[in-house]
Amino acid sequence: MNFPADLKYTKDHEWVKITGDEALVGITDFAQHELGDIVYVDVNTVGESVEKEAVFGTVEAVKTVSDLFMPVSGEVLEVNKDIDAAPESVNTDPYGKGWLIKIKMSNPSEAEQLLSVEDYKKLIGV
Repeated sequence: MNFPADLKYTKDHEWVKITGDEALVGITDFAQHELGDIVYVDVNTVGESVEKEAVFGTVEAVKTVSDLFMPVSGEVLEVNKDIDAAPESVNTDPYGKGWLIKIKMSNPSEAEQLLSVEDYKKLIGV
């Protein structure tokens, strides 16, 4: 499994790539592997401010539907439009083409509470 060191992680298996006060959010390689084949991603919170740990959408796999949790508080600026046509990109390229949302962080200091790659690996037992 792949865990890029330049990302931050959550206990709910989201990854966060921070650039200034904006961030890309997706699910980790571990999460997509556990979910199986992803068939649909539903995010209807664009333009909304979502608090840290609140649900911002769902990801649907063949066998289950799983909530997506906001890693830090902020406004959902954009949803990756490519995953509508190709939700399997979340499986094949979770840290690249399979990103889910772009957010503007309302409290960037919350990012300090996110997990490092080492802490995330400990969490999942890798």
